[in-house]
Amino acid sequence: MGGAMGGGCDADDTWVVVPLFQEATVVGEVVAGLLPHFPQVVCVDDGSQDDSAAVAAAAGARVVRHCVNLGQGAALQTGFDFALSDPEMRFVVTFDADGQHDVADALAMRQRLRDGEADVVFGSRFLDERTAMPRVRRAVLRAAVSYTNATTGVKLTDAHNGLRALSRKALGEIRITHHRMAHASEIVAQVGGRRLSWVEQPVQIRYTDYSKAKGQSLLNSVNILVETILG
Repeated sequence: MGGAMGGGCDADDTWVVVPLFQEATVVGEVVAGLLPHFPQVVCVDDGSQDDSAAVAAAAGARVVRHCVNLGQGAALQTGFDFALSDPEMRFVVTFDADGQHDVADALAMRQRLRDGEADVVFGSRFLDERTAMPRVRRAVLRAAVSYTNATTGVKLTDAHNGLRALSRKALGEIRITHHRMAHASEIVAQVGGRRLSWVEQPVQIRYTDYSKAKGQSLLNSVNILVETILG
């Protein structure tokens, strides 16, 4: 894994996995914001046709590339495999490449793992009032959550949030096979099926003009619901 593995610093036991697809305009800023707190960041470039991989590498991330676009679930599993190859890894945080997530939330979630509260910490945008969201989008996402809860037995308030923190134990038990949006429900189902302990953490999702243009629209929420059910 190279020189980034140094010992002695608590942060060296954590990898941040960033699935990456066509985010060249923002991923450098995202990586730069993570590195002071999480010095080990791996971006999994999922077949981008722009300069996403080069920008992420220039910002200081490790980069693993898929030759073709496989989907976010596949990118996460590649990142998990990468992190598991580091014998010093204890925790993994999944973090979106489009600037929607808050590093402070990720730090709080990792701390809960370090304190032994759970094997997995799920981020939830519905546990406080920081996330501004249109009512229709909120309703569609809550429908997806209700379906996931009914089919997995794990009762979450937000099942499709890309900000998560997982222990090494949890990572070794989870294997993502659904490559697109249904991977989120698959992770929840495996957490429940393998009796891993979990908690939720209030997090903020920033719906910027950029993220909305990239697909964080009502249609994307409907796609999440449809792929959750079909998956």
